[in-house]
Parts: sequence; C-alpha cells; structure tokens
Amino acid sequence: MTPYSTPATLAPPVLRIRALRCEYPGEAGPVHALRGIDLDVPRSSFIAIMGPSGSGKTTLLHCAAGLQRPTSGAVELDGQDLSGLDQTQLARLRRRRVGFVFQSFNLLPALSAVDNVELPLRLDARRTDPARTNGLLTRVGLGNRGGHRPHQLSGGQKQRVAVARALITEPDIVFADEPTGALDIRSAREVLRLMRELADNGQTIIMVTHDPVAASYSDLVLFLADGRIVDHLPRPGAQQVAGRMAVLVESAEQAANEAAVN
Repeated sequence: MTPYSTPATLAPPVLRIRALRCEYPGEAGPVHALRGIDLDVPRSSFIAIMGPSGSGKTTLLHCAAGLQRPTSGAVELDGQDLSGLDQTQLARLRRRRVGFVFQSFNLLPALSAVDNVELPLRLDARRTDPARTNGLLTRVGLGNRGGHRPHQLSGGQKQRVAVARALITEPDIVFADEPTGALDIRSAREVLRLMRELADNGQTIIMVTHDPVAASYSDLVLFLADGRIVDHLPRPGAQQVAGRMAVLVESAEQAANEAAVN
C-alpha cells in the first residue's frame, strides 16, 4: 500500500510508519487493533486521525508516540527506529523529542502554570529558562497567568498551558489525543486556532479527534476503520469530514450487527 502523506515534499518525513500491526488477547480470540498501517508524516504538517469507536485511532497514536509497542512493523521518529529502544531509552525520547496534549489536561494541581510548563525539563534534569517559559505562555495567550494554579484557570486556559508544556522541549512532533473533547465550543476554537498557528510556524502535529470541526483545522484527515487507513481527505471541510465519518460509522454498525447474527 502506498503510504499516506501530506502534499509531496523533498524533505524526509519526521514520522515514518511501515506495516504497523498491533494485536492483543480478547475473550473471543485475538483483537487486531492495527492491521498493517503505512504512513509518512512530513514536518510542519497537521494531521487529524478519525474513525468509529474501536477503529484503532488511539492505538495508532500510542504506537507512533512510543507509549505502546506494536506487535510488528516499524516506527521511525526523525530516522530513529523506536523498536531498538528499551523502556528507559523510550522514556528519554518521549521527554526530549515528543510533546503530548491530552483531553484531561494532566496538569498537577499543586503547581503554577509556569511550574507545569517547566515540568518536562525538571523531570529530565535540564535547566529551565524563565524567559523561554514566559515567552511560551505569552505565545499561548497566558502571559499574565504564569502564577495561577489549574483551579484558577478555565478549561481552555488549562489546555493552553498543556500546549505550552508540550512545546517546552522543542519536540519533533506533538501528539494530541482529543485535545478539545473537554472544552466548550469557544475554548475549543481557541485551542484549535493555536494548534493551526503552531503548524503554520513549523510544528508537526498529529491529533486524534471525533469532532469534524476540529479535524477541519488540519492539513489532512486520515480515516481509520477496523485497524486500517481506509480513506483520506486533504484540506478538509467540516461538512466533508462529517459526511465521510457518517458512512464509516454506518458501515461499522452494519458489520457489528452481521457479526452478532453470525
């Protein structure tokens, strides 16, 4: 299968995935979460991943980010083969070269916004730079909130702190798992506009989402079904994304009903 990628570029992909498979035991036999994924992600691209429940979205994200080992296949981050790394090396790679943004923010309640942003550096025993931290908070629109703790911030502000934290190590790539799922519409749009701006300025982002509007901020939407990439949509519009998702969900429900009958 030809790997899916954003529009052609002469630069090598920052993320290369080949023949990625992931299986785990289930009550009725092995569950095939991923069934041979091929994917190239160029630098400075913003990729959205969508699909029905159980299609393999989160598994793909976790394998690509080094959070989960696949059953077989290859994941290369900027030429580094993740399969050759032990758990300590993977943890170091995640701390230094990968950023994460989660639906639940994952901020430490006892720490200020500044301390939450700097946490990845401190965990890696690296020096912090107050000017850089404040610059990142200003970049995400929170230059005057550095001393605030999470309970003093709105949901959208918490997520922007999480984005700043993801950027503090200057990562090769940022993985976002439903980053707007816990936000109201206005806050979600603010976070999505920020992520779009980051991609326009050179940051690579891969985002799992169920929201067609969120996906419309990306350069390319990849649609997963039954562990495979089954469709893609460049320069997506929200209505186009919603239409294709409706077809995939209907197909998934039909397949589930047929399996139940048999």
